[in-house]
Amino acid sequence: MNDVDTSKYNATVVGREEINPELIILRVKPDGELFEFKPGQFAVLGLLGSAPRVPEADPEDPPPPPDKLIRRAYSISSSSLDRDHVEFYLTLVKSGELTPRLFALRVKDRLWLSPKASGLFTLDKARPDRNLLLVATGTGLAPYMSMLRTMLVQEAGRKFVVLHGARHSWDLGYRAELQTLARLRPNLIYLPAITRPHEDPHWTGLTGRIQTLLANGEVEKASGLPLDPEHFEVFLCGNPAMVDAAKELLGQKGFVPDQGKQLGTIHVEEYW
Repeated sequence: MNDVDTSKYNATVVGREEINPELIILRVKPDGELFEFKPGQFAVLGLLGSAPRVPEADPEDPPPPPDKLIRRAYSISSSSLDRDHVEFYLTLVKSGELTPRLFALRVKDRLWLSPKASGLFTLDKARPDRNLLLVATGTGLAPYMSMLRTMLVQEAGRKFVVLHGARHSWDLGYRAELQTLARLRPNLIYLPAITRPHEDPHWTGLTGRIQTLLANGEVEKASGLPLDPEHFEVFLCGNPAMVDAAKELLGQKGFVPDQGKQLGTIHVEEYW
C-alpha cells in the first residue's frame, strides 16, 4: 500500500483471519483510545479509491477517484469489554467498492475507522425476563458475537439460542468458538444449519433454510421451550429475504416487529 496516501487513515489492521476466500475476520486498532460501544452496534470502515483490490473482484467502470474515501458500516463482533481493538466479520462482495479493498488488507496495513459506534440493534430492545433467539444468515452473525462475548456470563438467567444459516459448513464463521461456548455455558444453544448439504457430504447437522427450521420446531426441540412471545424475543440479521420470511412466520406465532419507538418482540438490523 505504499502508493496510497495514508494521511486520512487513523487505524491499523492488527489481525486478519480467513474463514474461506470470501469470508474474513478483521481486527482493527485505532491510533487513539477506542470508542465505547454497546454489543450489537456498528462502526464505519473506510479506504481510499487508490487502495489495492483483490484480483477476484469485478472490474470497476469507472473506478472511484483515488482520493475518495470509500466508507461502509459493519457490525462489530468483538466484546465491548475489549478495549484494545474492534473486530469485524466481512464477506467479499465482488462488485462492491469497499470489501474488495478490505480483503486486500494485511496485518499492519492502514485504514480509516469511524470515531464512534452507532446503531440501535442492541439488547436494550429486549425485556430482561425473556430468552433471546438470535437469528442470522452469513455475516449477520457479527452483532450476536459481540452480544455473547459481552453478555453471556452476566446474563446467565436467560437462554440465548443462536440459529445461524449458511450455504456450507465452511461458511459458518465462529463455529468452533460457538460450539465451545455452548459446551461451557448451559444458557447458550447453538444451532448452525446449511442449505447445500449435497455439496457438503460430511455435514451431519441441521439442513434447510432458516424459515423452514423455525417452522419445523427446531428451536423448541433444542431449548425445551415454546417459541412464543411469552418465552422469547427474536433478533433478525442477515439476508433480507430471510428476514421477511422469518417475520411472517413469527407473526403467525404472535410475535410483533418494532414499530418506530414502539418496541415489539421482533428486532431487525435494518442497515443490511
